[in-house]
Amino acid sequence: MAEPITICIAAFTAIKTAVSAGREIQSLGSDIGKLFDGIDAVRKNHNKAKSNPFKSANEEAMETFIAKQKADDMENELRQIVLATRGVVAWQELIQLRADIRRKRREESLLIQRRKAKFWDDVFVIIGILCGVLLFVGVVGGCLIYLRTVGHI
Repeated sequence: MAEPITICIAAFTAIKTAVSAGREIQSLGSDIGKLFDGIDAVRKNHNKAKSNPFKSANEEAMETFIAKQKADDMENELRQIVLATRGVVAWQELIQLRADIRRKRREESLLIQRRKAKFWDDVFVIIGILCGVLLFVGVVGGCLIYLRTVGHI
């Protein structure tokens, strides 16, 4: 998988080229989405502590710092493009929409995790019940076999 900063650079280059060629910002939704996804991934990588045995902590810190700064710069340039072509209201709407979508995805992810946890809880309850039933049948069957061999039945 490509590095998030590489995705950011490719998407931003496509956006900048398209805007320079006169395309409307509305027609660049896919590229803007890729840019924002890349920026989010860069920020996540920057905030997440990683351990790479082939790099020193300083190298890794500098790489994530530089990638985050590049991502922030691209976001600021995109902001300037949107402000210049669509205005402040459009930028604020874009930021709000992005936050709403991120929140919705987080909620959906939590819902999926809860469903998985409930599924496995149900599976273990069913397995427990089946084990209990098998144990009961085994005990009753063993008692019947014993009573038959002793001659009480």
